[in-house]
Amino acid sequence: MTVVDAHHHFWDPARASYPWMTEALAPIRRRFGPEDLRPLLAANGVDQTVLVQTRSSLDETREFLATAAEHDFIAGVVGWVDLTADVAAQLKSLRAGPGGAKLVGIRHQVHDEADPKFLERKDVRRGIAAVGKAGLAYDILVRTRELPAALALVRELPDMRFVIDHLAKPPIASGATTAWAAGLKPLAAYRNVFCKLSGMVTEADWKHWTARDITPYVTRVLEWFGPERCVFGSDWPVCLLAASYAHVIDVCGQAIGDLPAAERERIFGGNAINLYGLSTPVPAAAERRS
Repeated sequence: MTVVDAHHHFWDPARASYPWMTEALAPIRRRFGPEDLRPLLAANGVDQTVLVQTRSSLDETREFLATAAEHDFIAGVVGWVDLTADVAAQLKSLRAGPGGAKLVGIRHQVHDEADPKFLERKDVRRGIAAVGKAGLAYDILVRTRELPAALALVRELPDMRFVIDHLAKPPIASGATTAWAAGLKPLAAYRNVFCKLSGMVTEADWKHWTARDITPYVTRVLEWFGPERCVFGSDWPVCLLAASYAHVIDVCGQAIGDLPAAERERIFGGNAINLYGLSTPVPAAAERRS
């Protein structure tokens, strides 16, 4: 079994600007890098990770790929490109640099766009299609508002791999999930669409959530997408606003319930490998357990 954390970040506010990092996120407004994550992986039996973009920046993607080249535990990078420009040329440049072989996906922070139909724009669609043509996955970062456009996107591009980040951020804290469920469920009908079991604790009440608050959402997503298309991700260090790294892993394990071991292993590793085309070395965690 290879255990994969399919969604985490690095950042350094002293070197770059992060518009989404509001005052409410002050507790995590500091540098987080490989030296912070590595001991957490070792302590929790995680073998590989996927490092995900945080800014609309080609420079950040280049930095992440170079970092991945220096750290074996980073199996893949989900970067950023300008979807409205020459995507093929941008990808060629990124792949030619240090760590370029570890580019496995692209993401844009769609839920921060003013236009809820951003994903329906012809220039954006053309860019995402180029991502698929290059053999990469596309991470869909949306909330309920943008789910109709996401559905139209995956319907138009059935031959490329997509993954919905953070269950499309259901409003767990309020419990007003009718519109979210109506928007997300239809995406599960498309077999090329995965869903990340990530980012849940920060959509709940940060100080008072319990596993009982998280489980109903995981249960629904498992019912819709099936264990073969659900992927674990910690969303570290964003998760630290509400839970430790170990607690996030534990609550996901609780929420998926009494699944057969083979299905649990897919959620915690195998599905991420298939989604992103990751290499599968001998798991370090398995060596530690032997």
